[in-house]
Amino acid sequence: MEKGYIAEKEIQVMYADTDMMGVIYHGSYIKWLEVGRMQLIEDIGYDYVAMERSGYYAPVYNINVTYKKSLKYGDRAFVRTWVAKNTGMRTDYGFEIVNGDGEVCTYGTTTHIVVKKVNGEFRPVAFKKVFPEWFLKYEQIKVDEK
Repeated sequence: MEKGYIAEKEIQVMYADTDMMGVIYHGSYIKWLEVGRMQLIEDIGYDYVAMERSGYYAPVYNINVTYKKSLKYGDRAFVRTWVAKNTGMRTDYGFEIVNGDGEVCTYGTTTHIVVKKVNGEFRPVAFKKVFPEWFLKYEQIKVDEK
C-alpha cells in the first residue's frame, strides 16, 4: 500500500438521515466518519474489533467538521478517509464526503487516542508501543498534505 493512501466507501443515504428541511442532518455525517475510518482500517489489514478484544479502545478525542454543500435524500455519497497525522499518542484521520459528482460536501478531521481499561478506568497508552506494526503502517500510508 502506497504513501498517501485514501480509503473510499459509498454511503447509503437513507431517509432517516434527513432533517425537516429535507437535507442530511448534520449529526448523520459523524457516523459516516466512523464508516470511513473502519474502511481504512480494514483496507490496510487490521481489525478494530480485535483491538477491543485485546482490551484497547480508540475513542474520539476531537472532531472538526466543515459543512460546505448539502446532501439530500437520493444523492450518492462517498466518504474518503486517510491518516493525516500519527504522533504515536494521537492519530488524526482526514476525511471528505463527496457527492456523486465528486464535489466535496463536508470535510475535516477526527482525532483518536488509544486507551486501556485499568481498574475500571480508561487510561491513555502509546499507540506506537502497544500496536507498533499498525503504527508503522499508518506512517507508511499517511497523507502529508491534502
